[in-house]
This record gives sequence, C-alpha cells and structure tokens, in this order.
Amino acid sequence: MNTTTTQGVTVSVITNYLPDYSSPGQEHYVFAYKIDIRNNSEYTVKLLRRHWFISDANGVVREVEGEGVVGQQPVLEPGESHQYVSGCNLKSGVGKMRGTYQMERLMDGNEFDVEIPEFTLIVPYRLN
Repeated sequence: MNTTTTQGVTVSVITNYLPDYSSPGQEHYVFAYKIDIRNNSEYTVKLLRRHWFISDANGVVREVEGEGVVGQQPVLEPGESHQYVSGCNLKSGVGKMRGTYQMERLMDGNEFDVEIPEFTLIVPYRLN
C-alpha cells in the first residue's frame, strides 16, 4: 500500500491486475486501484477535482483531469474517510500513476492540492 499525507489528508492506494479483462497478446492490460482518502485534519474538506499522470513502460504519459472521483465530490468531516475503486488500461504490463486531488476547506473556502502517492501497476508474472 502506498500512502502520503498533505495538510492532514491521507491518501492510500492498493492496486490489482485484472487478467480477465486484459489481452496481453494485443498489448491491453487492465488494472484496478482502490483509493482511501482520510481526513485527519481538524477541518471539513470537500474533494473538488482529480488530476492524474498515467505512464506505461513504452514512455507514453497520459494526463487525466476532471471533477470529483467516480462521479462524486465527497465531503469529509474530521476523522471521516472515503473509499472508491477505479481502473485504467495500459499498453504494457508495467506502468505507474501519480496525481493530486484539489480539495476545499469548507470553513473558509481555501483550496489546496493533496498529493496522490505514486504507485506501480504491474502484472504479477513480471515480478519473477
């Protein structure tokens, strides 16, 4: 599990390779990732946007931006967490993702970026 904390907001990531949805012979590899966002600050925060950089072993980098996560803009009170599962596809069996969440502190409208820790996407047989 990869974890990082920014301004009291902790983001943790776990990944899985999805062989049933992948076609290695056609350079199509599908991965799922589970994100846990935990508000350890003393303020209520709202997740506004996401910004991802997705890299594969071929040197291709994709940038993905948008509102919220999987159609939601969760509000987290102090001590609360939000989990979601999403996925991505790569043209290689190895890649990585990193990014940020734009958050808003509801008390004063202050916006800040929370780092999403870089994590590796790798098919299990590549580890041997």
